[in-house]
Amino acid sequence: MPAPPPPKPSPRRHHHHHRATPNPTRHHLHVARCFPDQLPKPPSPNPLLSLLTAVPDWADAVSERRIREERPLYTHDQWREHRSSLRHLRHLLSSLSSRVILSLVPPVSAFTAFAAAVATYNTLVPDYALTASSLPYQLTAPALALLLVFRTEASYARFDEGRKAWMRVLAGAAELAGMVMHRGGDERGDEETGRGALLNYILAFPVALKCHITSNSDIRKDLQGLLSEDDLNVVLSSKHRPRCIIEFISQSLQMLDFEEHRRSVMESKLSYFLEGICVCEQIIGIPVPLSYTRLTSRFLVLWHLTLPIILWTECKWIVVPATFVSAASLFCIEEVGVLIEEPFPMLALDAQCKQLHDSMHDMMSVQDSVRKRLVAKTKARRRTRLPQNGWLSSKAEEVKVD
Repeated sequence: MPAPPPPKPSPRRHHHHHRATPNPTRHHLHVARCFPDQLPKPPSPNPLLSLLTAVPDWADAVSERRIREERPLYTHDQWREHRSSLRHLRHLLSSLSSRVILSLVPPVSAFTAFAAAVATYNTLVPDYALTASSLPYQLTAPALALLLVFRTEASYARFDEGRKAWMRVLAGAAELAGMVMHRGGDERGDEETGRGALLNYILAFPVALKCHITSNSDIRKDLQGLLSEDDLNVVLSSKHRPRCIIEFISQSLQMLDFEEHRRSVMESKLSYFLEGICVCEQIIGIPVPLSYTRLTSRFLVLWHLTLPIILWTECKWIVVPATFVSAASLFCIEEVGVLIEEPFPMLALDAQCKQLHDSMHDMMSVQDSVRKRLVAKTKARRRTRLPQNGWLSSKAEEVKVD
């Protein structure tokens, strides 16, 4: 009897097993995408790089802190001190606190150290000393001088343009506020309140523009005494706060009871505000062409990197102080150009806004005093035929006297 055939082995369902087992790679990517905190951490900063940037970071921090300081308006005493014959000694003694000089510590120190390294190498290995002819320096020195002069002049032109734009804004605000304060006769209480609110809007515009074009300004603190809490919240919620205040001024002019011609003249004064916004935003947003700034920086760096090699044959170890003096002088000129390229931190904007505010309030008190005196004189002239000051009460009396 033949043996039964062996049972057939059951087929292995590899595809089913493969489908049931999750893909570890795909699962890992899914987790990494949903939980960003499980991503690999960035490498820690290089200690050597942090050490090399410690001095530049310190110098930049000191310079930025000094730039944020408020600039005062000069008084007669300060002008007398400014032109004093002792100013040179005073400026020399305050060199270590100058933000321009502090910002030059990293580049000047680096180039002086490089000059000392070149001098040391040339002294230890005189047969392979690093030397070169000074003829290229003699040919390129005028080009470097012209480059620095043009850079500084371009920066000062921006500074002067920003100063003039800001002065036009202040002049427009003073003129518009004067027109609002001028009253033709007795006014109702609500009309007087509306004029007071409009005057505060006008005085608030330079403050809002100042906060708009300078960094680290607390606009809520600056406008706290000028605007009501509701108006201040509307201004703070706006993306462009100076234009929001212009809208407050424009709407107030429409609501108040002004003559049509006078209202048109006052609305035309808002062009000073709009022009000031455009000019200031362009100065802040568009610097001196970057290629010009980069060219000046690269020229100065290459100049001082090769200066010890050029001067070694004639000066030997004097190349170290010579490089220090040259770097401190030329980089100082370039640094002044960079600082005044952004004019508004250099101007006394806070002091000028306060001066405008104080002058308008003083003008209001003077206006009330003068108005009361003139009203009293008018009443006295009506009571008497010929007042003490010699004014005639009518044209008929004037003809009679003649």
